[in-house]
Amino acid sequence: MIHYFNSYPIQSIGINDAEYPAELKKIPDAPVVLYWRGNLDLTSQKCFAIVGTRRCSEYGKEIAFNFASELSRAGLVIVSGLASGVDTWTHKGALESGKGRPSPNCQTIGVLGTGLSEKCFFPQENLVLAKNILEKGGCLISEYPENTQGSNFTFPKRNRIIAVISLGVLVVEAKVKSGALITASYARKYHKKVFAIPGNIHSQISQGCHF
Repeated sequence: MIHYFNSYPIQSIGINDAEYPAELKKIPDAPVVLYWRGNLDLTSQKCFAIVGTRRCSEYGKEIAFNFASELSRAGLVIVSGLASGVDTWTHKGALESGKGRPSPNCQTIGVLGTGLSEKCFFPQENLVLAKNILEKGGCLISEYPENTQGSNFTFPKRNRIIAVISLGVLVVEAKVKSGALITASYARKYHKKVFAIPGNIHSQISQGCHF
């Protein structure tokens, strides 16, 4: 097995520690302990979330990549869930934003619905992407102990972290019942700005954006 994260140990921080993300402290169900690999200081910067369906279209991939790239160039730290589909292309766009630029930002945060051990990482196909995030100064975050497997409960619950640490949330493509809209609901609950990309009115993966 290839070990992707050997240089980036799992660290933890308690809710009463000064370095704990300030925005996250404000919500009633904030994680008592937060686990991370990489650069946790990113959470104190201006963050913006881009989320969407795992089964996105080519249009969705392009939009997620381009928005992430441009917003990263503008100085925002891009946040997503490191899932397949829109999340993947969001992180890739943030990582590619520095090409041809003198002062690349290239920083992005992946908030996981699993523990941070490699064996629990989901999806496994994004391990290389996660490694690239860490190598370029980014961060992986989870509220779950390192060997926690993902479930139908853990992934929706982590979406509140994505919303809370961000100034706003952009939904690229999403069904009416989707994790992306759960993130958008948390964003509205905590008075964050919510944006959506319009799509084909006949497409199920755009219905959530028009909802």
